[in-house]
Amino acid sequence: MSEISDKWRDAAEQGDPEAQTRLGVLYSEGQGVERSYETAAGWFLKAAEQGSFDAQYNLGYLYDNGQGVDQSYREAAKWYRSAAEQGDIYAQNNLGDMYDSGQGVDQDFGEAAKWYRKAAEAGDSYAQHRLGELTCEGLGVEMNACQAFAWFNLAAAAGFPSSAECREDVVAKLTETELKDAQRLALGLIARFAKDRRSR
Repeated sequence: MSEISDKWRDAAEQGDPEAQTRLGVLYSEGQGVERSYETAAGWFLKAAEQGSFDAQYNLGYLYDNGQGVDQSYREAAKWYRSAAEQGDIYAQNNLGDMYDSGQGVDQDFGEAAKWYRKAAEAGDSYAQHRLGELTCEGLGVEMNACQAFAWFNLAAAAGFPSSAECREDVVAKLTETELKDAQRLALGLIARFAKDRRSR
């Protein structure tokens, strides 16, 4: 045991959800303690039930991957949703992926797009890319090449792999007027997100 794990353990045993989450992370990563996903899951559950979105995400991840718990996409989706509803970007993306693939939930591209959009509007490049793909294909959202361009452009600007290539594929399908509209839309999204970040 390390001094760090002892520090968090004392607070965790008194019911502090942040300490319970931190202790869960230590056990899941084997930092200062012997790695034990089962013990990590126990601490994450205690914190998750108190509303910690970090713990909810981590617990969902363990269920998703069958680490320390019986693998269950349904349970993973349940905990990802709890964290996603509190604004956790990673949980929003994972929940979007689950709706996209139909793992743990009924396949629903509209729900996938909804959760990707939340993460995309918070600046996440993976979500921006996925939303670009759905918009380009008209899955769960109206097919719109200009909007697809805008989302791919944002993701590409953040360095997300393949977004620049996808953006160029969309460009090839646009008229000159449509391209100008798409570029204006992309600039508008950049300006809006920058304003949102400043106001937080």
